[in-house]
Amino acid sequence: MFNSLHLILNFEVANPHDFLHVYYHSILYLYDLILYRNQNLLILNQTEMKNRFQLSKTIMMVLAIVLFISCDKGPKSSEQDQAKDNSVMSTEKEADFKISLAQWSLHNSYFGEPITDWGEFARMIKESPDSILKGDIDPMNFPELAASYDIYSIELVNTFYFSKVDDMEYWTAFKKKCDDAGVSVGLIMCDLVGNLGDSDPDERMKAVEGHYKWVDIASFLGARSIRVNAGGQGTAEELAENAVDGLSKLGAYGASKGVNIIVENHGGYSSDGAWLSGVMKKVNMENVGTLPDFGNFCMKYGADGCEEEYDKYKGIAELMPYAKGVSAKSHQFDENGNETKSDYLKIMKIVKDSGFRGYVGIEFEGGELSEDEGIKATKALLERVFDEI
Repeated sequence: MFNSLHLILNFEVANPHDFLHVYYHSILYLYDLILYRNQNLLILNQTEMKNRFQLSKTIMMVLAIVLFISCDKGPKSSEQDQAKDNSVMSTEKEADFKISLAQWSLHNSYFGEPITDWGEFARMIKESPDSILKGDIDPMNFPELAASYDIYSIELVNTFYFSKVDDMEYWTAFKKKCDDAGVSVGLIMCDLVGNLGDSDPDERMKAVEGHYKWVDIASFLGARSIRVNAGGQGTAEELAENAVDGLSKLGAYGASKGVNIIVENHGGYSSDGAWLSGVMKKVNMENVGTLPDFGNFCMKYGADGCEEEYDKYKGIAELMPYAKGVSAKSHQFDENGNETKSDYLKIMKIVKDSGFRGYVGIEFEGGELSEDEGIKATKALLERVFDEI
């Protein structure tokens, strides 16, 4: 009897056959219940028959309610299932790529004026880093500024924080700013900390150790990576050998802190996709990779601009197998909202085909639009391209 009751209460009706099955067990349960206490009696007295008839009516009403609830718990229509599946698929597609904001997109707002003499800039960074911050926005407030664009992952630039490298009180306050804004730090871009491919072993090791503090800060903030440069002297082969040594040593320290060491195509040999991917292959460490930039493929500059440029689409394809992030460089946009120097759709197809899934960072460097307009234009273009691929 109780086996029949358990089946009735836990059954979900999916079709008419299931309904009949439940109904059959309901009758069995009723029959067992009526005969349960007096199963050896052949004749029941009239009073007991009347009582059991009333009990049977009550039981049937309860069963009717149970069956109604079971039917309501049954599967949804195929249209509802399809809508749910489509919603899940859409969410998964949107999650393939997310947008982060590189702080360099606002460099003029931090510096207060465009940088024209990079040699002087490098000197001032080392001698009096805060003196270059003449703009009207504070690097401390970058998390909430990014959130105002509806972007919740940020890429810091160490040159805005050079004087804060040993100030953990500052970074504790910065982390609280991030938490309050619901923003995470994805990476820290590190410049002017030494050449990891320096031909002098002592200088190369000094550069490796110079990055340790930024690895520590990245780890404290929960950042996945620091971006470094594979600069140095010598031929392509000599520089590659030295860069492998410097990156491997820094990579070992980064691994101990759970931080990736990633190299951007950033001028010189690093803008040669084949060269940089060759360095990555020789390093062969899980936490050492690349940050392919949509621009930055000029290998040699002259008085009139770039004199030798590497094929960016070929270069990105070569760097993507080692990528831990992607940098969406932008300058100018046409009337349709497309970037005029890079085919974003073509690049993002290369990125997707590589198997990469993760953050694509906005890095606006244009001069025609304001930094605010450039960030918004780049974000709109990326969102459109994400939908198209």
